[in-house]
Amino acid sequence: MIAPPSARLDYQEGTIALRGLETVPEGMPVEGRSDPRDGALRFEAVDYAPVVQWLRDRGVVVEDRARRFEKLALALRVSQRPFPHQREAIDGWIAGQRRGVVVLPTGAGKSYVAVLAIYRTQRSTLVVVPTLDLVSQWWGVLSSAFGCEVGVVGGGYHEVRDLCVATYDSAFLHAERLGNRFGLVVFDECHHLPSESYAFAARACIAPYRLGLTATPERADGRDALLGRLVGPVAYRKEITELSGSYLADYDVRSLRVELTEAEREEYDRERQLYLAFVRSRRIDFSDPRGWSRFVMEAARSPDGRRAFRAWRRHKELALAASAKMDLLGRLLHQHRAERTIVFTQDNATAYQIARRFLVPIITHHTRPKERSAILAGLRDGTYGAVVTSKVLNEGVDVPEANVAVVLSGSGSVREHVQRLGRILRHAEGKRAVLYEVVSASTSEEWVSRRRREHGAYR
Repeated sequence: MIAPPSARLDYQEGTIALRGLETVPEGMPVEGRSDPRDGALRFEAVDYAPVVQWLRDRGVVVEDRARRFEKLALALRVSQRPFPHQREAIDGWIAGQRRGVVVLPTGAGKSYVAVLAIYRTQRSTLVVVPTLDLVSQWWGVLSSAFGCEVGVVGGGYHEVRDLCVATYDSAFLHAERLGNRFGLVVFDECHHLPSESYAFAARACIAPYRLGLTATPERADGRDALLGRLVGPVAYRKEITELSGSYLADYDVRSLRVELTEAEREEYDRERQLYLAFVRSRRIDFSDPRGWSRFVMEAARSPDGRRAFRAWRRHKELALAASAKMDLLGRLLHQHRAERTIVFTQDNATAYQIARRFLVPIITHHTRPKERSAILAGLRDGTYGAVVTSKVLNEGVDVPEANVAVVLSGSGSVREHVQRLGRILRHAEGKRAVLYEVVSASTSEEWVSRRRREHGAYR
């Protein structure tokens, strides 16, 4: 009797090493290479599952030394009846062999979908998040749901447990040490994942089961196409318009245009023309991905260039923080004084200006975690009626009581605009949210506004 062929798998340096076969077999579903150092066949760790399955389908006896994740016996301590879209999402993900991206708007309960995925899969799980605030939030979610110790990697902690939360930065830094420790990885706000460095955290991980969560998977650089390999295809998707009024709050979006003063208009036109003249003289094309880098490089080379850069910055400042915007904001804050309001700006300088003028607390990337938590708690309990921020509250903050958002300025990113709307859509009985978008008329802001409103939620 002829013994079946055998092979051994090891996890090394963020890859899996296959020993026992001399060359990559024909028909292998993934790409591999022979390592001249030890003769092993090497594959990216992300290909662990298809490699193992392919070998076993062909009767190869696999000695699996790569896998270090455990089978768990988790019980749900806090169980709630999932909403139909949550149930459909988890069913779609399981049907896709427990790999894929679930796209749901902010406030639709993506974290409970992840809890159900962890419970249904029963494997050591790592949840990867973009911010330390989300680390704390997820630690609370997992601790409450399963009543067990939850590890944290990031923010000065390195406590690895069968259930663990890590930042994207920490997952990248420790990828080669943690890559074989988990059978399920949940990538929260997974639109961050395809960036050059963060993608390595997914490639160096053997987890056969992967779940991505996001409200907006699309990226301006087109790298969202990598999500299919790093996490899996879109397993389920629902938009804001499909859930508002039932599982999200009803809402209105109001676009308000303000005029620059005569003096502001004169300065805006002068500075813009000066900046554009320089751009044309250097034949800089901003439709080229390298256009902005070229502008910065050219601007640094001469006094005329540095003046053009100041002109670019000044004409933007005039549009972003026009005096009429500030006056209108004052009226909106008064109109909604009995409600919870979040004011969004594109830059810190405008946010600080608003904080000083209207005496509202401010949150920027400089705000320390304890102060930030205290401000958000004050907004929730009504101590504060409004908070102003630049970009740090675009994602990862939960203030169910907030029902008014004022976008005083922002980028042309559809994701940013959808995320800002999502901050005020947590469902509550009788709640109707409103988002105001304030735009300086006859400025470049009008073009930016058209770009960021290219989403069904704003039509």
